[in-house]
Amino acid sequence: MRVKYVLSEVLVGLWRNVTMTIAMIITMAVSLTMLGASGLMYRQVSDMKELYYENIEVSIFLKTDVPAEARDALQVKLDGDPLVEDVVYVDKDEAYQRFQQMFQDAPDLVGAVQADVLPESFRLKLTNPQEYRSIYDQYKDDAAVDEIVDQSALLDKIFNILTAIQNIALAAAAVMAIAALLLVANTIQVAAYSKRREVAVMKLVGASNWFIQAPFVLEAVVAGLIGSLLGLLALVGAKQFLFDGSLQSLQGLLSPVSWGDILIMFPLMAGVGGLVSAVTAWVTLRFYLRV
Repeated sequence: MRVKYVLSEVLVGLWRNVTMTIAMIITMAVSLTMLGASGLMYRQVSDMKELYYENIEVSIFLKTDVPAEARDALQVKLDGDPLVEDVVYVDKDEAYQRFQQMFQDAPDLVGAVQADVLPESFRLKLTNPQEYRSIYDQYKDDAAVDEIVDQSALLDKIFNILTAIQNIALAAAAVMAIAALLLVANTIQVAAYSKRREVAVMKLVGASNWFIQAPFVLEAVVAGLIGSLLGLLALVGAKQFLFDGSLQSLQGLLSPVSWGDILIMFPLMAGVGGLVSAVTAWVTLRFYLRV
């Protein structure tokens, strides 16, 4: 009987303040969507880092007309370095072949470059790609070395941009969450005020605070869960029309977003939406019931 009463009061309360309820749900949905999107972005950036770092190589370019003895001595050092997993020597001819493949769409540029202009190099695969700085410090002063280039220097800039986007998304989600909390508190206050006489009667007959608070708290929880469902639909739409649509051509650069990634965000969104709404409603009613 008590459960039936509480549930009926929840439905009545949601319908009584339908405009504020809709505003609360929409605001909650937007904030939870941004929270879910930022969570997805964190997962994607993490996956991209693992993918790119696995394929990063360090290129040690040798000086022009470097003596064979100096080149061989450097290779011996590299082969025995515990930081280096694999060493590949690239001579001028192979460097020219790679150059032709890389710039095959620019035949004028390829025609203007001769094989003897390109330097010899060693291509290193590191046991830990983030130890590039140690490799640079160790070999930069070698007599045979002209330049050391690491792809992670460029990737770090890209990841810094992505991290900044993550932080912006989280900040926007936090702002929207604050707005949602204020709407939840305001909606609960209005609902409690509209039922102030009923609440007073229930307190007089000895009803517990929890029994009085339960319908209001559940109203906020239901609104939060509906908002999380709308947020999930927004993420599904983003995958369908954005990641699998207009951004599909970037699949080689961006790690793919799976349906599992989308669905795993829903428990987070529902948990945050329901819990935050419940806590906000409970705190608001605690102050109300003390009056």
